Amino acid sequence: MRFLLLFGLMFFVPMAAANDGLTLFTYGQGEQAQAVNIKLEILALMTVLSFLPALLMMLTSFTRIIVVLAILRQAIGLQQSPPNKVLLGIALVITIFVMRPTGSEIYQQAFLPYDNGDIELTEAVKIGEGPLRQFMLAQTRETDLEQMLKIANEPTTLTADEVPFFVLMPAFVLSELKTAFQIGFLLFLPFLIIDLVVASVLMSMGMMMLSPLIISLPFKLMVFVLVDGWSMTVSTLVGSFG
Repeated sequence: MRFLLLFGLMFFVPMAAANDGLTLFTYGQGEQAQAVNIKLEILALMTVLSFLPALLMMLTSFTRIIVVLAILRQAIGLQQSPPNKVLLGIALVITIFVMRPTGSEIYQQAFLPYDNGDIELTEAVKIGEGPLRQFMLAQTRETDLEQMLKIANEPTTLTADEVPFFVLMPAFVLSELKTAFQIGFLLFLPFLIIDLVVASVLMSMGMMMLSPLIISLPFKLMVFVLVDGWSMTVSTLVGSFG
């Protein structure tokens, strides 16, 4: 609904502004508040929209979830099923569930005061950075953070609140990738055992020309369905965030 509202504003607000002088953003407070040109507002909105995919991967749990789901599909032996769009949809929904507490804090502490005119935009951004930074620090390994601080030529003795945000982002992504590969390895093991058993049986029967993947795929699908694999995978992903 928010995306639809945003697109509606992008298309209809310029026409309304031409007639009634409406505006989306203002700077300053009280009688000194001045409206921002509507063309600059639309440009700012388009710029934010272009950065949304990058922000989704750099600041949320999306990276870990989509990597684990991709590894799971590869472990089962399926190349195109579930399709990429389905995996992206599942990852996006789980990301919304995981990031909901953080989003609620940002909404209550930063957006509502800004919307009521109690604080300015820069202060709202600074306040909203707090819950997001807390989430990212909780998922970032100290070794990854220390490595990024060294690369950025920053002192490694900085406290959590003193770490620059541009350093925290890559450290967070590196930690997410490492955790995703660890979970993916554990998911890969049972399917690898099935492949080894099937390959051994075929070799003992002298059926060396028959691909083990053709025989093992139905067994892997059956085992995955019997143990309710999708629910277990989703619950493991959500639980990995604490």
